[in-house]
Amino acid sequence: MPPQKAEEEEAVKGGSSSREEGREATSATVGPPEQLPSLCSMNFSEPEGYIDSAEAPLAPQNGFLECTFRVRVYTGYGVELQVKSVNLSEGEVLAIRGEDDGHLVTLANQTLLVEGQVIRSPTNTISVLFQAFPDGLGTFQLHYQIFMLSCSFPRRPNFGEVAVLGLHSGGLAHFNCHLGYELEGARSLTCLNASKPHWSAPEPVCSAPCGGTVRNATFGRILAPTSPRSPPGSLACVWTVSAPEGQKLHLHFERLALGPKERMVVYGGESNRSAVLYASQQSSNVPFEGVISEGNALRVAFTSEDPDGEPTFNIRFEAFEKGHCYEPHLQNGNFTTSDATYNLGAVVEFTCDPGHSLEQGPAVIECINLRDPYWNDTEPLCRATCGGELSTAAGVVLSPNWPEPYAEGEDCVWKVHVGEEKRIFLDIQLLNLSQSDILTVYDGDDLNSHILGQFLGPSGPQKLYSSTPDLTIQFHSDPAGLVFGKGFTMSYIEASRNESCSDLPEIQNGWKTTSHTELVREARITYQCDPGYDIVGSDTLTCQWDLTWSSDPPFCEKIMYCTDPGEVEHSTRLISDPVLLVGTTIQYTCHLGFVLEGSSLLTCYSRETGTPIWTSRLPRCVPEESLACDNPGLPENGYQILYKRLYLPGESLTFMCYEGFELLGELSLKCILGQPSRWSGPLPTCKVNQDSFEHALEVAEAAAETSLEGGNMALAIFIPVLVVSLLLGGAYVYVTRCRYYSSLRLPLMYSHPYSQITVETEFDNPIYETGETREYEVSI
Repeated sequence: MPPQKAEEEEAVKGGSSSREEGREATSATVGPPEQLPSLCSMNFSEPEGYIDSAEAPLAPQNGFLECTFRVRVYTGYGVELQVKSVNLSEGEVLAIRGEDDGHLVTLANQTLLVEGQVIRSPTNTISVLFQAFPDGLGTFQLHYQIFMLSCSFPRRPNFGEVAVLGLHSGGLAHFNCHLGYELEGARSLTCLNASKPHWSAPEPVCSAPCGGTVRNATFGRILAPTSPRSPPGSLACVWTVSAPEGQKLHLHFERLALGPKERMVVYGGESNRSAVLYASQQSSNVPFEGVISEGNALRVAFTSEDPDGEPTFNIRFEAFEKGHCYEPHLQNGNFTTSDATYNLGAVVEFTCDPGHSLEQGPAVIECINLRDPYWNDTEPLCRATCGGELSTAAGVVLSPNWPEPYAEGEDCVWKVHVGEEKRIFLDIQLLNLSQSDILTVYDGDDLNSHILGQFLGPSGPQKLYSSTPDLTIQFHSDPAGLVFGKGFTMSYIEASRNESCSDLPEIQNGWKTTSHTELVREARITYQCDPGYDIVGSDTLTCQWDLTWSSDPPFCEKIMYCTDPGEVEHSTRLISDPVLLVGTTIQYTCHLGFVLEGSSLLTCYSRETGTPIWTSRLPRCVPEESLACDNPGLPENGYQILYKRLYLPGESLTFMCYEGFELLGELSLKCILGQPSRWSGPLPTCKVNQDSFEHALEVAEAAAETSLEGGNMALAIFIPVLVVSLLLGGAYVYVTRCRYYSSLRLPLMYSHPYSQITVETEFDNPIYETGETREYEVSI
């Protein structure tokens, strides 16, 4: 079926129910049911726009108009509608509907729409149905824009945690389980882009396995299995734990409650033929001191034949070096030690968390026995007690056996007393009781005082004030109760009895400041968070006239996103996640003709303290010319290859020397980016090649010797010729002047003696340069 036709049919179907509702509401106005509506359909896909009743055609005279305005945007985005104006006539219909899994879901209609109201679609599609009548004058205008859809926050698994790094497309959720539990399902989920974004797989669960093997153990837990029984009604689990060679294992029973058809045996090795260290059927007492292996392995076997039984046990194991005591452990408490290696003579002192008290052991134990060290006493337990007297300025009251459920038949009374001229502020943070259990708070030091509050069953947080420095808390659980609540937690603090509000607690990862020394009416307490945390809730609380605070104290939540580093001029950027969560990257690319100065890739990363920051500073895009290196010049007796006036960062320049010279320095220099940019090294030099110079001297000397030998031969020939010439010349003079003297003048005509020279002379004589010849007269 063509998409447009399908959309029109869907619009017709989607509007049928609303049309019938409109007829029912205006049966006296609409007229006979046989009138058919005049249909119109308009589609929008822009990221922002307006839907206006003026765009709809007029209603026909003998019927009514039914228009569907449909907005569909890119996958991964939703549509947000804001009502700008709405003024409908009686009987007209305006319904805003979303699409979810192919079904139309009404998000709002004309009975609920008011100006300024915002309606968001669950997917990338939203539609507006408008029904008008011929005599109707109704108008409306809606402004729509897109927003980024996100996955729903994933459920935290029981006995585990979830860390969410983004709820938009591409966001991740990482899951992990508490010690002793195993994850069933994907460890990491990804938010997938779709018309309605969803996680890549169902959320995993954490379950305690029935048996298993642990090699090279350091510490861990063995828990009662939570996985289904196979076959139903019976259970047989075996855990084998082994430590590295040279170490022992200590097994500590933090909790052990077995039924009559349940059995547990602990063996001193990996086989069931090893020595039995503990057997539940042979000993009715739980060994709170635990058991220690003789070697480096232990085996724990558990069986149950009770189809309705729910075994409960929590066993902690840890490895330790031979010749030392094992590291103690105290649930709901802490300890200090004189020797972190727990060698012979080490002393450990235990303390409990507020609301708990030490039981079944001393506050101090010592590592003794040189041959085979062990603790001189068992580790104590920290338990929330049933009742007691509290006289400190602030404290905690917990249900018996907290954080475990309380037992049946409990009857506890706590008496709280603070300083004289003070009163008590009681803050009940958690209250989860069964319907047959009662918690009562009295304004005084006995059970006959005025009742401030009485609670049965689960309830929300409560805040109570006493009028005196005494407060009595009573808790009673049904002896025959079959269903037990989780329990309760509360804290108290002394407050001034004058006309002032009670002091408020500090917040974790933050601090508070007060506007007045005394918290009188109109006094303000302002909370601020440490760097790297955002405040959630009201940051300023005011003491009101009834001496209560204007709101609950806020808390500080760790910031998991970076601030936008901004645009870089002359560049474009690519962002992996517009929310800028931890792990987001931004890639900068400079425009043509510009060079990037700095890191092109910025990544948002989290710090243990402080706000998440980017891995580097914001880069810059600068013109290429401003970062170019000038030509460094020519080395004497040398030259450059591919000479240029300017060189960009990263470009290289190569030097060469003339023949007979050798290059000293770098053959090539590279332009290094900087402010200003610089060459990678100094200008090289060209030095005379010594070997070439000595060879030239030898050639010159050989040439000189050859020239001398030639000169001697020429002299031997020239002297006889000279003598003969002189004799002939003398004879001629004698004949012409002395012997035959006469007045006859003989002209002597001859050419210029240099007329036969064809090469250019070296003398600066214009006559020779022009090549002229002259005639001379010689008198004889």
